[in-house]
Amino acid sequence: MSKADRLKEEIGWLKVVFAVCVALDASLVAWLAQNYATANLLLVVTGCVASVLIALLIVLVNRRAYRRLEELEDT
Repeated sequence: MSKADRLKEEIGWLKVVFAVCVALDASLVAWLAQNYATANLLLVVTGCVASVLIALLIVLVNRRAYRRLEELEDT
């Protein structure tokens, strides 16, 4: 497998991870928006922390994908 093919495959997997993380974060934020008043405080705080961590993961995956795209342009 050539380097370009390997980079394309990795970019494909990063797109999947990115999409899953975005869906998780959007769902979690929507749940928090609907249930913050009635849910247990610990559950709301945990949801907020998880949402922030998933958002950071989205940023990291995005940066890694763009780095791989730049590597692909160089080959």
